[in-house]
Amino acid sequence: MVVEKAHAVDLSGAWATNADQCSQVFTRKGRANQIGFTAMSEQYGGGFIVEADRLRGKFASCKIKSRKEDGQTVNIIAGCATDIMLSNVQFSLKVLEPNKISRVFPGIMDMEIGYYRCPI
Repeated sequence: MVVEKAHAVDLSGAWATNADQCSQVFTRKGRANQIGFTAMSEQYGGGFIVEADRLRGKFASCKIKSRKEDGQTVNIIAGCATDIMLSNVQFSLKVLEPNKISRVFPGIMDMEIGYYRCPI
């Protein structure tokens, strides 16, 4: 019997730093119509894609190793790989609205980057 862990905070989808730039950051590709990044996505602020236990950026792919929710904040530890390096990354995402989150940088007060879920 497999038991799947339920999470109260839904982070699935494509997230961009500017809601008005979603079509410049993300595109659908291939026969499976999967979400991917446009060739020039980083010029429009970039973003990331959350799928199940994976996070994908333009230049890195991560597997979520640990996820802990504290109210509307999700603390994540992920193992990430780029073309040249493997590393563990720890960060927090705070839900501001159902389709708006911010990445919080532990140890640096008042530093956050906002992201908007794209309707793609």
